[in-house]
Formats: sequence, C-alpha cells, structure tokens
Amino acid sequence: MTENTDRERTVVAKRVDSGEAETSEIVDLARAAGYRVMETVTQTRTEDPAYHFGEGKVEEIAARIVKTDATTLIVDNELGPYQTFNIGNKLPEGVRVVDRFRLILEIFGQRAQTRKAQLQVELAELRYELPRAEAKASLAKRDERPGFMGLGEYDESREQDIKSRISRIRDELEQIERDDQHRREQRRESGFDLVALAGYTNAGKSTLLRRLAADLDIDENEDRHPDLDTTGESEDRLFTTLGTTTRKADIDCRDVLVTDTVGFISDLPHWLVESFKSTLDAVYRADLVLLVVDVSEPIAEMHEKLATCHDTLYERNEAPIVTVFNKVDQVTPEAVEQKKEAVSALAPSPVVVSAKTGENIDLLCDRIHQELPDYERERLVLPMTEDTMSVVSWIHDNAYVETVEYADDGNEVFVEFEARPAIIQRSRSKAQTLVSTNPSA
Repeated sequence: MTENTDRERTVVAKRVDSGEAETSEIVDLARAAGYRVMETVTQTRTEDPAYHFGEGKVEEIAARIVKTDATTLIVDNELGPYQTFNIGNKLPEGVRVVDRFRLILEIFGQRAQTRKAQLQVELAELRYELPRAEAKASLAKRDERPGFMGLGEYDESREQDIKSRISRIRDELEQIERDDQHRREQRRESGFDLVALAGYTNAGKSTLLRRLAADLDIDENEDRHPDLDTTGESEDRLFTTLGTTTRKADIDCRDVLVTDTVGFISDLPHWLVESFKSTLDAVYRADLVLLVVDVSEPIAEMHEKLATCHDTLYERNEAPIVTVFNKVDQVTPEAVEQKKEAVSALAPSPVVVSAKTGENIDLLCDRIHQELPDYERERLVLPMTEDTMSVVSWIHDNAYVETVEYADDGNEVFVEFEARPAIIQRSRSKAQTLVSTNPSA
C-alpha cells in the first residue's frame, strides 16, 4: 500500500543497552499518529546522560533528517527534558523532538472522542509534563534567573497549575466512574453478564467483538440498551479503540454485553497506565475477561506480552480470565501447538480462534458460557391479576424461560426459568407484590 505523501515526514531512532533494537512497533505507532516514516536509526550502547544517544549518533541522525527533509525526530525511548533540549540543538531549526510517550499521547489525543477519554488523555499529558515543569522550576531557582536553557521566561506557577488541574481531573473522572459503575450494576440487574476484551493493541479485539455479535445475528437496528454502541471498528492500525465499545451477544441463551477496551502496548510507564484507570475499570469489574493474544507473533513476544497483561490484570481483577489465541488462520497447526506449550504457564488452557474467519468462535462461546457465573433455577407460582402478564414478560426479557403453564381454573400461572441470582431475587419480589396486591390469591 502506498504511504500518504502528505503526512509529516519523520526519522525514527531507538537506543538499546544491548542486543539489536526492534523498530517495527515504533514505526507502526508513528504511522498510527499520521507520520510518514522516512528512515530508522538504531544504536546499541549505554545511555548518555546528555544526549541519550552518543553525541556522534545524534549528529548522524541530524544528517538523516537533512537528507530526508524530515520535520520531526521520533525517539523510541523516554527522554528527559535536558536530553530533549540537547538533541534539539543538534538538529536543523524547527525540527521537533518527540519521545515514545509523547507520541503515544498524540495518538490518544487523536482518538479521544468521549468526555472520559479526553479527560484521561489530558491527565496523561499533565502527568508527562509535571516532572518537566519541576525540572524547569528547579533549574530556574538554581540559576537565579528566569527561563530554561534559553527557552524564554518560565512561569514558576506552571508546576502548581499542573498539580491543581490533575486534582480536578481526578475528581471528575471519579464521578464518571461512579456513574459507569451504577450503569454496570443496572445491566447486571437487567440480567446481563459483562464480558471484557483485554490485550495488546492489534491483537484483534475489535474484530473479535464484531465477530461475536455478527456471528450471533445481532440486529444493529434493534432496540438496544442506551449505552450500547453499534460500531466496533476493525482496522489494521494501533489504538483504533481508545475508549470502550460495547455490543450485545446472546451466548447459549444468556444475555451478554461484550466490551472492547483500549489495547495495551509495551513498556508503558505506571503514570500512563494509571491515567487510563477509568477505562480499565471496565475490565476489572467484568464477570469474565477474554485476554486476546496474537498467536502469529514470535514466542518470546507472546510470553512478554502475556506476562505484562497478567501483571496489569491480576493486580485488581477478580473475574476469571480466559486467554484467546487469535489469528490462528495465519499460522500452522504445528506452530500453534508449539506456542501453546511454550506459554502454558501463563495461558494454561487457551481457546484458539480466528476472529477474521470465524474459526472456533463456537468453542469460544461455549467457554464463555462455562466461565460466567452459574444461573440459578426458579419456579414461581403467580396469581392471575391484571399485572401478572407484565411480570411474565419481564421474566422473559431478563431470564431464560423454560416453561409457562396456566392452572386449569385460570387463577394461577406457573413460570419455570433460569437466571442470574439478582434476577431470581427481583422476580421473587415481583411475585410477592402480585400476591400482596391480590389478597384473594
């Protein structure tokens, strides 16, 4: 596919302490942010305190930028404020220096559409900026002069402004999360099981979400819960999903809401993960988590990503976690078995599927049904009143009804069904209300 020549041109650079630097992910990230990658430059050496790279390597990077007429340098490492300044001084005038986490924040900013997503992006940006503001304030005080390395006068109140804004955003996000939790509980009370998709970006979560719904003939024009979305984009790019997308699926007579969440990426610092805690709460508070893994990736990469996901998920999550090996259509059966064995400690019983072709989706649905909380069986005897059929209709909407029978004299209705414990309790309460309002029953 031809790359869009209107994109901002960039050179990508990466340093590693040892071994060979891998640049495929940072190139994908750059393209996801809208950059046109002209060249990649790597270096294996210990970090230089002043330039991050060796000074000679920075001069080589500058030459590559001139050669390609690039306007941005993207560095696949975290740069300190002094390193960013020093590297910038070596580059042609006007060339921006963007480190890995600033690039990720750019992508998040482009994808943020909801109020919650926008607040989380702003929180992450402020967390990124805070240590840089503190460094500038410290330098200004030390030198007893305004400004930071000749960058102009620095407002010493900036550090306090950032901290105040962080506090206000946290308060607003906490309120949003309380509202989200209330909606989740309403969904459970309405008989829905909550399933969350987690995993690394580009593992195929959005495609799997669409497959689970489409494979089960979900009508996008039907009456939906007000929080349900009819779209779940499926594209071969990073961070297609920044917020959450929820769709309804009926799995073995159960009403299930499946939520796709923001994808993990490697080497995320704690402050960035913490900024998106509200989004991750959709995972932490689910009844079941499907951890989606790209089985076409090398074993070492799969192992590393599984370990990172487990560190993130098991810290706060209490629901069962089922590992889903996706993209089985891209590997041989022998390779799948080899990889299952290699990562068995982290994924002891994975479900192997292809969200793209639909292979083994039925097995995944069976597994989802097995892992979700057990339904309870109930048999209610309802007096026949003018409100009885509305209660029977409610039970149909919120439970799996096996039989509805009527007494020969027409005075009672017998309903046998299976449902979540909360639905059982509510149905009993409704039945009791019918009895209390009809003393002759």
